[in-house]
Amino acid sequence: MKLSIITINFNHADDLLKTINSVLEQTWTDYEFLIIDGGSTDQSVDHIRNVQDKLAYWVSEKDRGVFHAMNKGLEMAQGDYVFMLNAGDFFSDSAVLSRIFETGEFQEDILYGDVYRSAGGKIFETSIFPDRLTFNFFRKGSLSHQSTFIKRDLHRLIGMYDEQLRFCADWKFFLLAICKYNVTYRHLPFMVAVCDCGGLTCSPVNFPAMAMENNAVLEQYFPTFLEDYSNIDLMERQRIKSRLKAFQVQVKSQVKAVLGR
Repeated sequence: MKLSIITINFNHADDLLKTINSVLEQTWTDYEFLIIDGGSTDQSVDHIRNVQDKLAYWVSEKDRGVFHAMNKGLEMAQGDYVFMLNAGDFFSDSAVLSRIFETGEFQEDILYGDVYRSAGGKIFETSIFPDRLTFNFFRKGSLSHQSTFIKRDLHRLIGMYDEQLRFCADWKFFLLAICKYNVTYRHLPFMVAVCDCGGLTCSPVNFPAMAMENNAVLEQYFPTFLEDYSNIDLMERQRIKSRLKAFQVQVKSQVKAVLGR
């Protein structure tokens, strides 16, 4: 078994059905499909039962939140790679898995592609990730778990998703994997999924709390880096301010020259 696809859900029946159909429409089928439901009271369980013969595992019971549900899926997964495609997210087309796994040539610890981001059923943004991942990249952003395939054994090395974190446990995992454990990775230069931006991490009201959570993780694991990067940020702001001032002086000079004619 090459791949475990894990979908978590709680009371998002329509979104769950969209995700289920996206998985079952894939032309490459050497995967197991697991659904972790948090005890939904809508039509979610009906949708799951309708396809339970196609599932390796499913459960519907109360959990402690998103990352606990993801960990429950990881505990049951058997694939070489694991992939999180939560309710509302779906593959960009039916041949995504074929492009990645049909040749069997990939051996890297992490494979990551690009994503569309959608809200209200409409795509509003495209996220193209860099080929080279750096500490500075993770300081300001993250990969999308909706487009990232992770070797299951990495969770034995790095750990499961930190359930003490509300927003950034997947970011923390990627940060440690790349910047501390130096795992191998490869960018897949194509769209893997459409990410539903209706969750906690996409709501502006949560951005301050997310920033505090991220900073706490950085302080815990990379405290000696932060002062240097703060100085770099300061120099960059000063450089931008200086260039802006020089541009304003140039514009004023040009305006004077035109008016003096």
